[in-house]
Amino acid sequence: MSSSVPRLVVAAPSSGSGKTTVATGLMAAFAARGLAVSPHKVGPDYIDPGYHALATGRRGRNLDAYLCGPELVGPLFLHGARGCDLAVVEGVMGLYDGAAGEGELASTAHVAKLLRAPVVLVVDASSQSRSVAALVHGFVSWDPEVRVGGVILNKVASDRHEVMLREALEQVGVPVLGVLRRAPQVDTPSRHLGLVPVAERRAEAVEAVAAMAAQVSDGCDLDALMGLARSAGALSCAAWDAAEVVSSPTHQPTRPDEKPKPRVAVAGGPAFTFSYAEHTELLTAAGADVVPFDPLRDEELPEGTRGLVIGGGFPEVYAAELSANEPLRKAVAHLAESGAPVAAECAGLLYLCRELDGLPMCGVLDAGARMTERLTLGYRDAVAVGDSVLAAAGTRMRGHEFHRTVVEPGSGTEPAWGLRTPRRRVEGFVRRGVHASYLHTHWAAEPGVARRFVERCRTS
Repeated sequence: MSSSVPRLVVAAPSSGSGKTTVATGLMAAFAARGLAVSPHKVGPDYIDPGYHALATGRRGRNLDAYLCGPELVGPLFLHGARGCDLAVVEGVMGLYDGAAGEGELASTAHVAKLLRAPVVLVVDASSQSRSVAALVHGFVSWDPEVRVGGVILNKVASDRHEVMLREALEQVGVPVLGVLRRAPQVDTPSRHLGLVPVAERRAEAVEAVAAMAAQVSDGCDLDALMGLARSAGALSCAAWDAAEVVSSPTHQPTRPDEKPKPRVAVAGGPAFTFSYAEHTELLTAAGADVVPFDPLRDEELPEGTRGLVIGGGFPEVYAAELSANEPLRKAVAHLAESGAPVAAECAGLLYLCRELDGLPMCGVLDAGARMTERLTLGYRDAVAVGDSVLAAAGTRMRGHEFHRTVVEPGSGTEPAWGLRTPRRRVEGFVRRGVHASYLHTHWAAEPGVARRFVERCRTS
């Protein structure tokens, strides 16, 4: 099977160059033309996809060659882009920055090559003129397999500045596809882990995305960009399918007339915004009835809950509100004590602790959590230390840590994972049906995780 969905990868020489503004603006500008635009983000970032979703009306999806493996980048891309007229992929960090010590793995350049997609390089031109030519030339020539199809100049000061930049870039032979002036109205506020998520500032985020779309529409040649997107090479792979991958030789998805679907409650709302779209799709394909709930507002778990998934987010920002919702905290504790499957990642781990910054949490785990000044960040190679509701002992997965909190103790008598990177240690908690850890994982890399979890929900 081959597919040639028109697509662009938006990259930059470094973080802070304006990738999110340009990528989100392009998504919104093309959507305003009536196109179905598929939004994607390179790497494990959960926040930018929220802005992408506002711009396109479609769920933002991640493409991570480290978490899922290079072989899944194309299939996951085609799954997300199914039925779309155009796909825009926002890069991560600098174009050639990948997983530490792993060469190009998981870099924007790596993903662009896997997708056979042209790259649009966003350059912050605020402090340079002729030197921009040397910079662009270096990025264009570094890897001949990466096709930089054009440049968008960001933070250009004046008409005169623009002329100087264009004259310099003529020597490189890379077309200028857009010029953006400084525009404070498109800025989005940041916090200790990046941009503030859409769920926390929806009205302001809508305005910011509209401003990005207007700026990009005014400053970029959308027709030329669409033409570049159409030049992407065909992908000779099939789209990823949750129902297909969640099945196994010994397991077939439950038919509606066989057994009732176990209800799996998935935490959402402003405090728990970090999740991959494929997780819900895999749970559903494995036979679960997936129901969202908001721990900030809902005082009860959804009726009939047999399993609970609590992903990442910012519980430390909402610690007081989460603590004040005592009825829900007790309901979560009661569910966990019953032995029902509970999967918690990062923010979910904190919520299950005894306390967070001195405020009572669910008390499922005999551990305390607190904010720190230290950022823990990076990819991890992990192995399941013992059997749990998510994985059998010895199951290997790759994950990602990203937090400024610490949990003490860092692991229980039955740890969740043994980590091999960046140093060997055990981490997380397995207790009855609970699996709680700082590690963010992408279940598409190991669909058996969803299948095992739902089967435990059905039998617990």
